[in-house]
Amino acid sequence: MSTLSTATPREDYRHLFQPKQGPVVVETKIRLDSQKPVTHAKPKRVTEAEYWNDYYDDAEVIYEWNNGLLEEKTVSDHENYLMHLWFVELMRHFLSVRPIAKTTGLEIGFRLNLPHKTTIRRPDLGVVLNNNPIPLLRNDRTYQGVCDMCIEALSDSTPEEIKRDTDTKLSEYEMVGVKEYYILYTKGEPMAFYRLNQHGVYVPIKPVKGNVIQSVMLPGFQFRISDLSSQPSLKKMAFDPVYKDFILPYYQAEKKRADTEKNRADKELRLRQREAQRADKEAQRADATEERNKHLEAELARLKKR
Repeated sequence: MSTLSTATPREDYRHLFQPKQGPVVVETKIRLDSQKPVTHAKPKRVTEAEYWNDYYDDAEVIYEWNNGLLEEKTVSDHENYLMHLWFVELMRHFLSVRPIAKTTGLEIGFRLNLPHKTTIRRPDLGVVLNNNPIPLLRNDRTYQGVCDMCIEALSDSTPEEIKRDTDTKLSEYEMVGVKEYYILYTKGEPMAFYRLNQHGVYVPIKPVKGNVIQSVMLPGFQFRISDLSSQPSLKKMAFDPVYKDFILPYYQAEKKRADTEKNRADKELRLRQREAQRADKEAQRADATEERNKHLEAELARLKKR
């Protein structure tokens, strides 16, 4: 059953937590003599107050918080990064044509009040509908509601990281009512696409036309699963039936106008060519008639001399 966040709307979560002691000072220093880093590992267990004050705005590492456990969001490999980048570009073009939602990135997290725990998640890409009860504002540093869609680019460095995206977050997003959850992965499984059914339970999205995933939450947003790997160019997608409704509409209109103008110019050229051919034929007939007349005149002149 879906459970919505009870955080106070329009306020930043971090002010709700006042640490009882000063911030935990944990840092990585560079020794000037050897240039080798001396790293002091950050604690794995921190309070929520410590997370908001000491780790949420970390400039070097993206951390999530899982009921007291500090979890680092590790980077994907370059192949998965390119897939994620292509998907973000696809989403951006869709929302530029149909501005029905806003997106967030890793920088903005949202708090999940679950029946048995509290977590703070920072999806690689989050989507918040404009009609969400808690809107996403331009000056938000944390989102106070629940994202309508979450996309994670899977990192497979360790089994724990894979389980976090495919199991832990799947369960958490389902319980708080994230309407659709996509897991992007370049090597096939565990890439997956889920949506909530009428009972508030995640079910896999069944591809249509053999290979196309269609969003219910974002009507009209769709993509081929195979294109996540092949990543076709925008110009190629602009005239693809799957994408043509939201990819480069102005380019499509301009190309259509240019094609129409070219067809008109080609038609005029063909007309001029036909007219020139007709004129050539008429000139040839006139020359042939003149030649026949000369021949007849010569023949008449010869007959008169007899």
